[in-house]
Amino acid sequence: MSEITQDTPFVPEDDQYYAPTSDDPTYVETNWWCFNVPERRMGGWLHAGYHVNRGTVTWRVFVWDHTGADPGRLAYYRTMPDVPMPADADLRDFTFPEGGYSVKMLTPLMDYHVSYADPSESFSIEFEHRSVHPPHRFTPGEAPAMHNPHLDQLGHLTGELRFGRDRIAIDCYSVRDRTWGPRTGHHTHRQESATTPGRQRVLNPGGVQWREVERERGRGRIQYIFGHTGATTGFLGFVRPGDGDAQGWSPMNVGWLLKDGEFRRLDKTRSAMKNYRDQSTGWSDHMEVRLVDVSGRTMEAEGVAVSHMCEHGAGSNALMRWEYEGQIGWGEDQDGWRLDHFRRMRNALRSLG
Repeated sequence: MSEITQDTPFVPEDDQYYAPTSDDPTYVETNWWCFNVPERRMGGWLHAGYHVNRGTVTWRVFVWDHTGADPGRLAYYRTMPDVPMPADADLRDFTFPEGGYSVKMLTPLMDYHVSYADPSESFSIEFEHRSVHPPHRFTPGEAPAMHNPHLDQLGHLTGELRFGRDRIAIDCYSVRDRTWGPRTGHHTHRQESATTPGRQRVLNPGGVQWREVERERGRGRIQYIFGHTGATTGFLGFVRPGDGDAQGWSPMNVGWLLKDGEFRRLDKTRSAMKNYRDQSTGWSDHMEVRLVDVSGRTMEAEGVAVSHMCEHGAGSNALMRWEYEGQIGWGEDQDGWRLDHFRRMRNALRSLG
């Protein structure tokens, strides 16, 4: 079998579930869809993690807006952990068990129909994701996916949300992704110990205290940002806070710059994000992004968080309003933390002494 590189194309079989390559209990296949309704300051997810060797799936559906961020106050929230999963599940046309959402492949690797209904909450969602490009593969050996196959794909989503009698149109450009393989840590990203020879807990000490706490390595930090205006302009990338400098700029990798309708990979040595956090919540408030792709094209973006979803008490998923190239785009900031690390950062951010 030839070596898999960042340029290896995905194949129609990648729409299916795979037989696991080991008996590792952490082996998982994910299936994720997200959408937004900017005029309602609303974002939403449908996500399923299939733990193949355990024969179970954990699926989640949630919608958030500016009226509440925790699960008890979200516009909609439901999660079903560790539901028994049939071994012959076919992701090309499948409904997740015990009331989960449905996925139907319409065109291999490109187009999909997704639907979900919860009669007890008078809630339903239905949309088509029509991809605007073939799926992009993360570079093997690069965080956060490291050695697991991972794809990201921008699509045009059209459909409808229903909350009781309230019908809300979905018409946005957003992202789906998929990953499969063992996960020994958060998204199998590199885990760096404070005791690793030659490694400091903070790679570049200095600057304000909360930023220095944020830059501590080996804490499971991960941050993923994206924003798009239609099929021709936008960006996506993972942020590496642990490799950031004392001025607050964190490098980005394994992403793309979309300009004039053409996708090109980010130059991870020249692309960076600087985040500004809300002092009371610790969540991302707004950010600056400098993007350079491998061909030298550039873009500067500024984003503002308009609503948040906090599922586990630490960082948040935020709906982001972006400005770049004289345009407005929409997307997300996914800000992942360990709870103890987040609390230390937030306390430093709140400190008055």
